Amino acid sequence: MKVVVIGANGDVGRTVCAELGERHEVIKVGRNSGDYQADMTDMESLKALFQKIGKVDAIIVTAGSVKFAGLQEITQAEFMYALSDKVMGQVNVVLAGMDYVKDGGSFTLTNGLLDQHPVPNGVGAATANAALAGFAAAAAIEMPRDIRLNVVSPGLLDHSYERYGPTLKGHEPVSSEIVAAAYAESVEGAASGQRIIGE
Repeated sequence: MKVVVIGANGDVGRTVCAELGERHEVIKVGRNSGDYQADMTDMESLKALFQKIGKVDAIIVTAGSVKFAGLQEITQAEFMYALSDKVMGQVNVVLAGMDYVKDGGSFTLTNGLLDQHPVPNGVGAATANAALAGFAAAAAIEMPRDIRLNVVSPGLLDHSYERYGPTLKGHEPVSSEIVAAAYAESVEGAASGQRIIGE
């Protein structure tokens, strides 16, 4: 299969590329790195990206940023940043890429576990995660041409623990193999409209 990974240079993205690259042609996309560059918050940038790449079997998004702040400190701008970057960025990928995914192909989005296993200062991230789960469930039933759409909720990746462990207190590190397997299940399996947990 021909698989596009947006956010390929991040911790999860590199894990996904390594796993799927063993069996498929992987096209790496980043904001400033990869085989192609695109800004997923900019629809014109995404349209230009998919016009260059052409038809693919699967599109995976492992990108999206949020701000961590306590409920009494978080600003509207910080909430909107999470919704604009992590949520609408991934929604934009689906809307811009739909015509470029082959019949029976798939989209795999990425949210996380903080809406189900919250931590202090994670309200912005939790809100974005829940929004993405809702989008995936609802959009999946309207996807054309038997295209599947799932969202993966990866746990705290083992090689991200040093950086994010202090923020995600109570979240145990998960092996790269488990996280990669969740994305492989979405791309290579038959499920649609599902939240696939990688922990």
